[in-house]
Amino acid sequence: MSGNGAKVGTGIGAGLVLCSAVVYAFLGRWEDGTQLTVYADKLAQGLPTVCRGLTKHVTRTPIIVGETWSAAKCEAEERRAIVAVQTNLLRCFSRNPSQAVFDAATSHAWNFGVSATCGSSAMRAWNAGEWQLGCQRLYRSDAGRPVWSYVKTGRRLPDGSWEYRFVRGLANRRQAEYTLCMGAE
Repeated sequence: MSGNGAKVGTGIGAGLVLCSAVVYAFLGRWEDGTQLTVYADKLAQGLPTVCRGLTKHVTRTPIIVGETWSAAKCEAEERRAIVAVQTNLLRCFSRNPSQAVFDAATSHAWNFGVSATCGSSAMRAWNAGEWQLGCQRLYRSDAGRPVWSYVKTGRRLPDGSWEYRFVRGLANRRQAEYTLCMGAE
């Protein structure tokens, strides 16, 4: 894939590149490269996943564990899915983000869903024009603790809330998103 996506025309997002080479490569690095055989992602509670993290949450194409996709099918579906995620994500910005912020937000939305990214404290900061703070909030809370780096264990705590466990790989991805967001990648 060349990664030469289309530029957004007017309004919020004007001048941004959809499916940029940077975001495509970034997703490949954090989504185990291109997996051509659909697998049940253990971190996502068995969610069928293929290619660079394609799931039912980013594509309408059926994804069935054990099925094998061609590299061409992965590339075409990834391109469509990334553009769809980014098009939905743009609706959440009230200010025009830089390409770096947009690409980092795209990775976050790819991993957690557009709704989660749009409702995040990072998005609130970006929409207030606090770009650096928004980038930091992809990785750390305002108190300096890791965020977006935990998965449900499947157990409930005595108070009835879900128990979560820290995952170093997710924390590493959040740190990389922060670096990307700050334009340092």
